Amino acid sequence: MDADRGVALNVPHLRVATRDDVEALHRVRLAVRENVLSRPERVTHADYVEHLERRGRGWLAEVEGLVVGFAVGRADDGNVWALFVDPAHEGRGIGRALHEVMVTWMFAQGLARLWLTTDPGTRAERFYARLGWRATVHTDDGEQRFELERPRGG
Repeated sequence: MDADRGVALNVPHLRVATRDDVEALHRVRLAVRENVLSRPERVTHADYVEHLERRGRGWLAEVEGLVVGFAVGRADDGNVWALFVDPAHEGRGIGRALHEVMVTWMFAQGLARLWLTTDPGTRAERFYARLGWRATVHTDDGEQRFELERPRGG
């Protein structure tokens, strides 16, 4: 609550995602306008569980109990598997907050370099570049690969 005006603020609450959240995570994933899955059926419930429980960890952002964004990072190879925000909640710092908690955790796992791919010419590409990710190569399927080095002394 904003004590001065008695107005509830829509501040996201971040927490670790679990298998019980997969349906909400997938709803957000399917809502995006860029980096749209060409075949959504290819990303299964089991894929989410694999990434959340065995290969890495995920976080979600909730506003008033509604999941509005999520991020999943893999500890086994440093890949950012997902970072998505529901379009109705973009531009509020949710993606940046999810990015920060995920990247901090990934580097704490001993990884020296993180990587991800995204469609070129998108807001996601500009988002990662602003956060210090370095564009490297284009993948065989035309996506832009980005890498982020562990900060010195970190």
